[in-house]
Amino acid sequence: MRVLFHFLTVVVGVAFLSFPADAVLGQAPAASIEGVVQGANGPEAGVWVIAETSDLPTNFIKIVVTDGQGRFVIPELPAASYSVWVRGYGLVDSAKTTMKPSATAMTLRATAARTPQEAAKVYPGDYWLSLLEVPAKTEFPGTGPQGNGLGQGMLTQNHWVYQLKSGCNFCHQLGNQLTRTVDHVFKAKPEIKAHQDAWEWRLGTGVRGNGMYGTATGMGLPRTTRALADWTERVAKGEVPPAPARPTGIERNVVVTLWDWGTDKSFMHDEISTAKTNPRVNAGGPIYAVSAGHGALTILNPKEHSTYELEIPTRAPKADVPSRFPAPNRPSLHWGNEHLWANAPPYAPADPHNPMIDSKGRVWMTSKIRPNQNAKWCSDPANKFAAWFPLTNSGRQASYYDPKTATFTLIDTCYATHHLQFDNDASETLYFNELSGPMVGWIDTKIYDETKDEQKAVGWCGQVLDTNGDGRITKPWNVPAGRGQTTAPAFDAALDTEVRYNLYAVIPSPVDDSIWGASEQYPGFIVRVDRGSNPPSTCKTEIYKVPDPGLDPRGIDIDRNGVVWTALAASSHLASFDRRKCKSLSGPANREGTGCPEGWALYQTPGPRLKGTDIPADFHYYNWVDQFDISGLGANTPFATGSNSDSLLALNPQTRQWTFLRVPYPLGFYSRGMDGRIDDANAGWKGRALYANYGTHFVWHIEGGKGTKGKLVKFQIRPDPLAR
Repeated sequence: MRVLFHFLTVVVGVAFLSFPADAVLGQAPAASIEGVVQGANGPEAGVWVIAETSDLPTNFIKIVVTDGQGRFVIPELPAASYSVWVRGYGLVDSAKTTMKPSATAMTLRATAARTPQEAAKVYPGDYWLSLLEVPAKTEFPGTGPQGNGLGQGMLTQNHWVYQLKSGCNFCHQLGNQLTRTVDHVFKAKPEIKAHQDAWEWRLGTGVRGNGMYGTATGMGLPRTTRALADWTERVAKGEVPPAPARPTGIERNVVVTLWDWGTDKSFMHDEISTAKTNPRVNAGGPIYAVSAGHGALTILNPKEHSTYELEIPTRAPKADVPSRFPAPNRPSLHWGNEHLWANAPPYAPADPHNPMIDSKGRVWMTSKIRPNQNAKWCSDPANKFAAWFPLTNSGRQASYYDPKTATFTLIDTCYATHHLQFDNDASETLYFNELSGPMVGWIDTKIYDETKDEQKAVGWCGQVLDTNGDGRITKPWNVPAGRGQTTAPAFDAALDTEVRYNLYAVIPSPVDDSIWGASEQYPGFIVRVDRGSNPPSTCKTEIYKVPDPGLDPRGIDIDRNGVVWTALAASSHLASFDRRKCKSLSGPANREGTGCPEGWALYQTPGPRLKGTDIPADFHYYNWVDQFDISGLGANTPFATGSNSDSLLALNPQTRQWTFLRVPYPLGFYSRGMDGRIDDANAGWKGRALYANYGTHFVWHIEGGKGTKGKLVKFQIRPDPLAR
């Protein structure tokens, strides 16, 4: 690999090319900015050209990559005055130049980095995180605070990495500027002098301090803070990671567009642009996100470049609906004792988690509508679902927003809702998973639209395995520990068996009546539930354990052929599971989830590894399958979110090659999910796009710091880097 930094300084500037623009690129339309990036040694290939403006109703950014000759075209720019500059590996950011879209090609002068430290400032977070030295395999198992400092539950190095990613990366990037330094701790607490003490303090601060401190305690607070302190000390002394490669091939064809939305305190979990089963729904329409911290639906009009928020209502009085966000145990290093999301005026406790759009363009959400205690019908044996699986509490229910009437509708559920996905059946059934429970729930939206009766429309199934092999589920069954008993009864092979795998995600299959979920229960499982013809009595479950070296399935999606894909967050794989390849679907191995190893395929994502391990430092919060070739990379292309690498990652399973769709500015792109929409099937690349958003809990971690707002991100792949 060529060295991507040069120990010299290049003059920064902008000049008109001395030759006619059309001799190089053709005459440009007025809605573009184009030219060439020149460095000291000639054209700079594979660097980003960034155009940003605040002239529109909300801040707007467009980014392209230079081709092999350093040329670029930033297409389809709304009329405005733009700050334009160059960012790239091996460079420092060039001076910003103010310009408007023009038919005249221009030369941008790049600035080469003088030192490795200068060059590394724009590296993605996973490169910096790769410098973190994980406790050695020989240190495990943990023996507690008075022993080796590792938590007694930490049995292996992989388990520690699992906790690092699922507990810390769960909320935000690791490796970005704010997390790889403790300077702001020293500034806020001058009495703290040592990095390890700074980490101990930092982990207990702010709105998520309780969770961070609890995670670190489970990992082993003494040893974990020592590892983190060693990392930030070496960074402070000038240690840098290896240089990333510049974009090549298809990666140079990517156009990234960003809009500001939300506030400087928003925690926007996910966005949605269209229907999962039909990407032409809502063509050209608004993009939606749910702001968990503010109980709001955030809306962006990409045609008008405008954005606003609507408070999501609750059925019970707001004061009676509890917040899941505790007050700071220690003051935030950024917001002090402000209780950011629980008492932000006005108090809006809906806590939406995930949005989806139906065929009518309505935006369905998981959201709180009441206190946690369920209605009586959720445990009344007269309700057939409650007779099999009685439920007394749920922390979140459901709602939808109809843009045609600008109204919200609230729907009670007995199960707790988390992620949600529409089926492609005639009833347009909407499925939910429970984050903290084993239920797969649903709303029959056709029945609800016809009757407005939530009790008739809502149903759910628990998880029962057909362990006696008779092809059906019958009572009584083997019961696991819980529900009033501390140990499970002896297994009876003549009975079926109830299991309880908490599900993080859910997806219905387009080829049969099954619903799939991902369970993070260490080391991780995927769960298949078949409703059958008369649920819940016909509901039947199968479980499949993630094979070594895979760890921690979080996201789940499925292709048009029924092949399931899951992002393994801790081990940094995309994994596929094809049930059609299973040699057996019954027997003892299937009770443990190990009965179909032939169904699995694991694809580890590229990038730098955590020091002392073979595990990449990237983190894949979720994944998505491009069923309809919206990206142009092919139908059924699987994607993972590169939540530590400022990217979306596309996989070609046949060649095992990866394509990075990178967001170089502002640094800190942390996506939890993504989707794609076709606005005009006849408009080529211009008529389709992928969408994601900055879903970090802490928008002040994004480049720009406190005051920065979240961003919606649009990705398009052109046929070549100069396409307009």
